[in-house]
Amino acid sequence: MNTGTQAAREAGNMVDLDSDPTKLIEIVGLGKQLLMTRGALTTFSIANDVAKYFAILPAIFIVLYPELGALNVMRLGSPKSAILSAIIFNALIIPCLVPLALKGVKYRPAGAGVLLSRNLAVYGAGGIVAPFIGIKLVDLAVTGLHLA
Repeated sequence: MNTGTQAAREAGNMVDLDSDPTKLIEIVGLGKQLLMTRGALTTFSIANDVAKYFAILPAIFIVLYPELGALNVMRLGSPKSAILSAIIFNALIIPCLVPLALKGVKYRPAGAGVLLSRNLAVYGAGGIVAPFIGIKLVDLAVTGLHLA
């Protein structure tokens, strides 16, 4: 609070200038929302990267190792179009995540297990599904326009 001694105010990480103890509840809620948003973006990014590897690596190495054809589940046009499609998809998906990062994931009081399960289902599954659909659509456009 602002009524403490000067030494106490300097030692504290925060100073409540209007001496309102209810602000601590708001600060804790905001901290939880920031933590959840960071976790959601990290979960999406990791799942997104894993999905991109499943799109790119089989398409690239299928020439050297034809056995990897079984892993080429997306059936992308060529190794060049696979790489180009992944790069274009990445350039499109990153700006789409900016509003989520700015707005944040809404905090609802619930247990940690429930929140973790929900975020993994929404952002983890979204991070896996979005690249498969997005890269395939971009690959169809890239091969259709003969860019690669």
